[in-house]
Formats: sequence, C-alpha cells, structure tokens
Amino acid sequence: MNPLRWSFRTFYLVGFLICAALIGFALYAQYVLLMDPCPLCILQRVAFIALGMVFLVGGLHAPKGHGRWVYALLALLAAATGVAIAARHLWIQSLPPGAVPSCGAPLGYLLDTRDAHGGLLGVLKMVLSGSGECAKVENILGLPMPLWSLIWFVLLGAGALFAARRRR
Repeated sequence: MNPLRWSFRTFYLVGFLICAALIGFALYAQYVLLMDPCPLCILQRVAFIALGMVFLVGGLHAPKGHGRWVYALLALLAAATGVAIAARHLWIQSLPPGAVPSCGAPLGYLLDTRDAHGGLLGVLKMVLSGSGECAKVENILGLPMPLWSLIWFVLLGAGALFAARRRR
C-alpha cells in the first residue's frame, strides 16, 4: 500500500492513530520509564491531542473540496502550536546551567490557583517561560523528547496539507 496514494480519509485516520500512539508512548514514558513530564511536555501532549482530534473528525467526515482545507488549516494550527512549544522546550534545554529559569510551582498547583496568577493566560505565560524541570534532558533513541515531538509535529502538519491537496 503506497501512502502517497491514500485517500484523504485514510491519511487523516492514520494521522489520528499516530497521535494516539504518541500520547500512548508519552504515558508509557511517564508511568513505566518514570520520566516525569514538565509543564511544557504536558502542553505538547495537549497539542498532540488537539491534532489527533482534528485528524479523527476530518477522517470521519472526509469532506470534499474546500472542506479539506478547513481541516488542513486546523491541523496546521495545532501542529504549529506544538512546534512552537517543542522549540521553546529545546531552547530551554540548550541553555547553560546558570541561565536556566528556577523551578516554579507544578502545573496542577498553578491551575488550582489560577486566579492569583492572572487567570489561564497568566498561567500559560508562566508555563511558557519554562522552569528548571523543563531543562532536564531525557533522550529516547539518542534524541531529546522535545525534538521527537517537533519532528512528529512537522511530519503530521505536512501530511495534513498533503492530504488536503489530493483529489482522492
């Protein structure tokens, strides 16, 4: 089966399965390999879930014409958000030890006390600024986890655009 000849529906349903597998691996890494996720890791999971939901709904709907571009743009938005978060995470990991931001409060605590931090936007700003726990490098097959996320976000975003462009 040649993936370049897949229909829009097949492309999007496979994209959903890939996102589900990536979330499954993230949970495996957390609970079996005991790799605690930092706030940026959790935001990357949220981006994969959003991307997976776009793929699932797009695959089940399988629109024709311009409807495909709506799903492609939604998928691209989720993928671009994931790329930005993963790139920020990689940047924090590349900082010298003295330049890494100090460890902040856990994400759960920040969400519970979000009113004291300026609401959800304030919490999001604090999370995206990074913390010391985000600087810890965990490698899988020789590459840091955020780099794997970045690679998959780029591939899935490109796949969504490719599928929308196809006539089948």
